[in-house]
Amino acid sequence: MYYVLTSTYLQPPDVILQTRPAHLEFLESEVAAGRLLLAGRQESGLGGVLVTGDISAEDVQGIVEQDPYTQAGVARYDVVGFNAAVRAPGL
Repeated sequence: MYYVLTSTYLQPPDVILQTRPAHLEFLESEVAAGRLLLAGRQESGLGGVLVTGDISAEDVQGIVEQDPYTQAGVARYDVVGFNAAVRAPGL
């Protein structure tokens, strides 16, 4: 199953910025491990979006729980799973 995770910031930008370096390092490690395909800020600036590869629900829960933003209480995640029945070659 593929997943889209949308985060919503719970703190002001100056508080988010304190945790951002650890968050970005975490995201890079998830990309390197093959669990995350894409990650970035929402255009609104009110949160972010993560798109996973074909992983388990347990792996998704681990991503959410281990994210420094979650651990610092500066963001929360909403998770939507989808079957990716139509996809680009190579995915």
